Amino acid sequence: MRPRDERPPILDHPVEEESVFTAEALMADVRRLRNVPAGGLPEICVLEFDGDLTDWLVERGIASRCESWACFHTTMFVLDLDGVRCGIIARTIGGAYAVLIAEQLKAAGVKWIVGLTSAGRVANSLPLPALVVATSAVRDEGTSYHYLSPDAEASCRSEVVAAVVRELPGTGMPVVSGKVWTTDAPYRETQTQLERWAREEVLAVEMQAASLFAFGQARDIPVAVVAVVSNAVDHAGEQFDTGSQEQGLKILAAIARASGAII
Repeated sequence: MRPRDERPPILDHPVEEESVFTAEALMADVRRLRNVPAGGLPEICVLEFDGDLTDWLVERGIASRCESWACFHTTMFVLDLDGVRCGIIARTIGGAYAVLIAEQLKAAGVKWIVGLTSAGRVANSLPLPALVVATSAVRDEGTSYHYLSPDAEASCRSEVVAAVVRELPGTGMPVVSGKVWTTDAPYRETQTQLERWAREEVLAVEMQAASLFAFGQARDIPVAVVAVVSNAVDHAGEQFDTGSQEQGLKILAAIARASGAII
């Protein structure tokens, strides 16, 4: 039986100690085993949670495969957005997977990482659909505790939030900034939790922000999370309306424009 004074492993990581397994080492093996050519990556990369937008961009020839991306698990596509070269990687679902890829992006020289995620509404005042630019995230997941000491929340750099918020209104969707709740278990969201986080001014629930923010703080790289809030358990109308793919492209273009203030 575990001693009463022994903390659970998730709360007891030596976060200041270097890892013995690194993204650089993994990517070197990918290059060797798959003969991945050398080449520079875009300075900005979007981790797209759903993947539908990436599929649409590729089908229409707007985005093309990045042959120099050395990753066992994902494919990067590249597109030009208002003169800014941007990468996009689809279906990075959950904080652990998003950070796994974010580590490799940083190791490969990417300067800014943006999570574009779907989210559920927590604040009743939030219209559907809407865009939430996360300023902080409740750490109800596991990955952040490998990067930062235990605490209730992880935060995003204020200049990153301001730059993204400034550019997004052109998408035609409502834009709000504020706190989100990051969970590893979307099918374990309870009414008690929803009411608690609503009282604490949480806007939406998603699966990436706390993990990515903790990674960004620990690795000293700017990270942003834009959540497309498209559903709610108390919503009687149409659910999962994330807007058109053309609006998704506008979101990406807004992110690209914001990059000038960040990198």
